[in-house]
Amino acid sequence: MAAVTAPSRKAEDRSPQTGSPGRAGMRRKVRDNLTGHGFLIGAVLCFAVFSWYPMVREFIMAFQHTRRGKTTWVGFDNLVQIWHDPAFWQAWRNTVYFTVLALIIGFAVPFFVAILLNEFRHAQGYLRILVYLPVMLPPVASVLLFKYFYNPSFGLFNAILHFFHLPGLSWLNSPTTAMPAVVIAATWMNMGGAVLIYLAALQGIPGELYEAAELDGAGIWKRIRHVTIPQTRLILSLMLLLQIIATMQVFTEPYLLTGGDGPQGSTLTVVYLIYNYAFNFNNYGSAAALGVVMLLVLIGFSGLYVRLNREAE
Repeated sequence: MAAVTAPSRKAEDRSPQTGSPGRAGMRRKVRDNLTGHGFLIGAVLCFAVFSWYPMVREFIMAFQHTRRGKTTWVGFDNLVQIWHDPAFWQAWRNTVYFTVLALIIGFAVPFFVAILLNEFRHAQGYLRILVYLPVMLPPVASVLLFKYFYNPSFGLFNAILHFFHLPGLSWLNSPTTAMPAVVIAATWMNMGGAVLIYLAALQGIPGELYEAAELDGAGIWKRIRHVTIPQTRLILSLMLLLQIIATMQVFTEPYLLTGGDGPQGSTLTVVYLIYNYAFNFNNYGSAAALGVVMLLVLIGFSGLYVRLNREAE
């Protein structure tokens, strides 16, 4: 006598006439889809309320003028106004200058710190915590710490210069040194995350490549040039793009260190000028117009960068 087996669950879920999923299977699929879409809708709503709506509202305000609660459409008047403002061009020059300095210092230093950490075989976890610690500190506390370091009378940096019999500097009070001082503070505050990303990429490089390079007589610099950099080129390219976008939106460091514009406007950035338009001049239309200009510049740069990177590949 043939053994009688229980029908499979899949067979039960299908109707005998059409072979299509039965009611139980359909209910289960609907329930699973509703659960997944529920999580997705929550994330979409958060983006819509806190990211997309402010962006759309900014575009609308760029063509409006609000005074005493009354809003009027002014077309491109706000764009023309900021275009003829001398502070507009000074802010862009300072922002580009900050971005270049931040790339020279803040892009190279985290990469070489990650290479150094990767060479340690012991206590690497503790070293990661030390490197990432500035990121965990509140930005205001970090900036006030550096403001103490930059004090021309009793600051740490001038004390180091005096130790080597060098003259002290007016770090935040001189147009020459104000922006480099802001870059140094920003690099220390934000490099921890980049170091950990680079370190993860370095640990994914096969050790056989370094062994082969050593057998060929390559020194440490040649190994970095011919093994490390090519193997991490993708993450270096991505981090370069993200860092340029982030540095062009700098606000916290110059605002807290130099009061925003700094000596002779040497630390005035585009984002601080937007803040000035909105909260000091009560000109929300010009602030929104400048924000739109900056958004378009970053979008254009990102598109050009991605295209050039794709052609290079």
